[in-house]
Amino acid sequence: MTRRGQSITLRLTLLFATASTAVLLALGLLIGNTVEQHFVEQDMDLMTGKLHLAGHLLEKIHTPAALDVLPAQLEDALVGHHDLAIVVRSAAEQNLFATAGAVFPPALLARAAVTNPPQPLVWHVQEPSGTQPRRGISALLPTAIPGWPPVLVAVAVDITHHEHFMASFRRTLWLFVTIAATLAGLLGWAAVRRGLAPLQTIRQGAAGVTASRLDYRLAVESIPVELAELAETLNEMLARLEDSFRRLKDFSSDLAHELRTPISNLMTETQVALTRARSAEEYREVLASNAEEYERLARMIGDMLFLAQADNGLVVPNREPVDLANEVRELFDFFDALAEEKSLQLSLTGSGQVSGDRLMLRRALANLISNAIRHSPEGGSIRVRVEGTESGTNLEVENSGESIAQEHLARIFDRFYRADPSRHRISEGAGLGLAITRSIVQAHGGEISVRPTADGVCFTIRLPR
Repeated sequence: MTRRGQSITLRLTLLFATASTAVLLALGLLIGNTVEQHFVEQDMDLMTGKLHLAGHLLEKIHTPAALDVLPAQLEDALVGHHDLAIVVRSAAEQNLFATAGAVFPPALLARAAVTNPPQPLVWHVQEPSGTQPRRGISALLPTAIPGWPPVLVAVAVDITHHEHFMASFRRTLWLFVTIAATLAGLLGWAAVRRGLAPLQTIRQGAAGVTASRLDYRLAVESIPVELAELAETLNEMLARLEDSFRRLKDFSSDLAHELRTPISNLMTETQVALTRARSAEEYREVLASNAEEYERLARMIGDMLFLAQADNGLVVPNREPVDLANEVRELFDFFDALAEEKSLQLSLTGSGQVSGDRLMLRRALANLISNAIRHSPEGGSIRVRVEGTESGTNLEVENSGESIAQEHLARIFDRFYRADPSRHRISEGAGLGLAITRSIVQAHGGEISVRPTADGVCFTIRLPR
């Protein structure tokens, strides 16, 4: 069972929901810390104010006896502030004043721990109604009594209300963040589904593509810009598939037609030979005729196997120095008898050397020269030019005669294709020569092309150095 990848919709939805949740969490933490800091500053303003008041009262005390009026003055200053507590302690750690029920931690009352400016300290006090949170500060304040060390004044405020508010605020905030993150995920899912709708259109269109319906193309203009390149690539792929299927269909049809003729000839001759008793010489003639058809079939099958190997990259040429001009001269000697029958003039100019498989290149050149001889008129000419360049070697085979129509140029190297249908049956070839030539040239990293000339056709091979 094929394991399917994770859904793009799910991945994008999770990504969108995660990002939204992270932003909301950061925003919630920022708001919560800001509100908390506001309460701290509010408490600090209140406690600092009371420290200044205590310091102002201590500055008016010039004698130890005047300390007796300090509690009453502080009591009056704390009227209406039930959540405040103050402790005034001398250097001998005796309480000069302490609010009823005031409980301060030792860390706040230690003279060595006092900082300037005062730093708040939070602690909890156990009371009958439950645990109560406190926030307090302390400072060393001087008196006007000569020689007296400063006294320690500690101020605390009940922050129960603040903590209850913050707890309720955090619950509401996190509830809102949770709901907002859920909504963001749902909205993200809907947005992603809507955004990926063109992919569904592409999928539905591609699902309808079959071997008999390869002309379907995606409407690129109705697809978002982000998917336009994908749609264009799919359209190009469909165009290649359509062209490949067309070529395969034509190839199969041509192959069946080409094989049918020699097989039909073999069957006919064999059936005729069996209709009556014949002499040994007559049977020998039948077998000789059948052997010619078998040779034609063998050449055709061999050529098809070669092309199949070339299509799959299995044709790997050997590398050796090859003198193209010398190969052409040897082929001229081989085709000399055929050229004399049609009074053709063969000519060679230039020279050039390449690195390749000599037998394969010789076969490609033989195919071109043979093709030129077949399609040249009586008394025509075949001109071969070899030219070395900086990038490689070019070889041209030009023959006089009728030119090739423009509509045939694109398919001249296809298998079983003949530009002149009238030559289909009289030609000895199977229509595979030019296809084999192209495969050999491409296996050597080169390219082959054809162009009509003023008095014939010219094939050009370009091979790298």
